[in-house]
Amino acid sequence: MKWLAMTLVLANVALWYLSSGAVPPSRGIEQGEGRLPRVATLKTPHDNAAEAVVPSQSMHCARLGWFESEADVGDAAEALGMPDGKYRVEELEREQAPLHWVLIPPQPADQAREMFRDIQRRGIDSYLVTEGENRNAISLGLFESREAAISVLEEKKRQNLNAILAIFPRNQISYALVFEAGHFQDSEAVEVAEADYQKDFDLVEIRRCEGVATPEKTP
Repeated sequence: MKWLAMTLVLANVALWYLSSGAVPPSRGIEQGEGRLPRVATLKTPHDNAAEAVVPSQSMHCARLGWFESEADVGDAAEALGMPDGKYRVEELEREQAPLHWVLIPPQPADQAREMFRDIQRRGIDSYLVTEGENRNAISLGLFESREAAISVLEEKKRQNLNAILAIFPRNQISYALVFEAGHFQDSEAVEVAEADYQKDFDLVEIRRCEGVATPEKTP
């Protein structure tokens, strides 16, 4: 009877383990796939959500220049592998540093022509201004350097020419290549791209496309 009772007890214990899913101590937690994770490797739902977030990237547009003509812009776009419709040409009027102008001030047309012919006979390099607010002035030279202009001015005065020094403002029409440069994650990536373009272009601007007119989209 004792043997039968012991058998029933063992059978009940076995059924309890099977129904509860408990792991017998003899298998332990050190066995392969049954090993419990270390506390340090446990992650909360917030941690998992953070891992799923991809850093936002925005489309940036580039403006490269300067070019002397629209044809030059097209050549640059072709060299960069851009098909038509994926870029646009931007025309800009750039203010340049003014030149220093040595000239004889405007005078009545007849007197200006007579003086101009006399200066030409003396072999002095000059030309007669025929339009603009300085019409009928006689130009004796345009110079980027003020020092060079002053030197020529003093020379002309020694030649008994009533010359003065004036400022010659100038603007220049230039062209730029504008296109979508791609998605950039941060300012450091933008700076790397700008540094690369600066090897070949004087003007390099890479900005978010919201503030830059982009090429028209093709259907």
